[in-house]
Amino acid sequence: MTQNRKVAIITGSSRGIGAAIATRLAKDGLAVVINYAGNAARAEELAATIRRDGGEALPVRADVSDAAAVATLFDAAEKAFGGVDVLVNNAGIMTLGRIVDVDDAAFTRQVDINFRGTFNTLRQAARQLRNDGRVVNLSTSVVGLKFENYGVYAATKAAVETLTAILARELRGRNITVNAVAPGPTATDLFLEGKSPELIQKLSAMSPLERLGTPVDIAAAVAFLVGSDGAWINGQTLRANGGIV
Repeated sequence: MTQNRKVAIITGSSRGIGAAIATRLAKDGLAVVINYAGNAARAEELAATIRRDGGEALPVRADVSDAAAVATLFDAAEKAFGGVDVLVNNAGIMTLGRIVDVDDAAFTRQVDINFRGTFNTLRQAARQLRNDGRVVNLSTSVVGLKFENYGVYAATKAAVETLTAILARELRGRNITVNAVAPGPTATDLFLEGKSPELIQKLSAMSPLERLGTPVDIAAAVAFLVGSDGAWINGQTLRANGGIV
């Protein structure tokens, strides 16, 4: 079966948006590599569900901020499935705080995962992705909204959008597209945790569609860019946010 399937690595995909993307791409016929940093049980459970539904899935532990671990991640995908066609950069962390209050540790951690981690996987993809491939990076609509307290997080994602546009040009001649998807407020467990019903309602009302996004919404945008219908989209950031910005 694998010989007839394209192969996708989805970083940070044991839960939330990443898990929804892995599930959607598997349903679309891709073999998926479920990358995770810490929670092996969640990754194994997701892989088992995908296999039970007729898909192919491989959980692989790797810290994307570690270049050697990223190389091992790609090598594991090649060993299991014969190659890599798609990279979805979903792994990311967010620590909120006013710029004046952000300490060095919080700054470094966000840069290491969100920016360095994306750089590491993009560099490895440029080396190992098969021709006619797809790269989709996850950004954030906060780059446009410019909410207070999101300064460092939004800055790392703005850097990701810049890498996206430049790598699309650098891969000329290989028919590989490189795009980004920038979700708005999305109803994941991590997003909803610690927020009052009033705040959630306020964020929901900001969109003209008057609701939060869902992981399935974001997975659909990624699937479009990965699939044949998105083949002419390249070097772009798709703001999947219901019109919030």
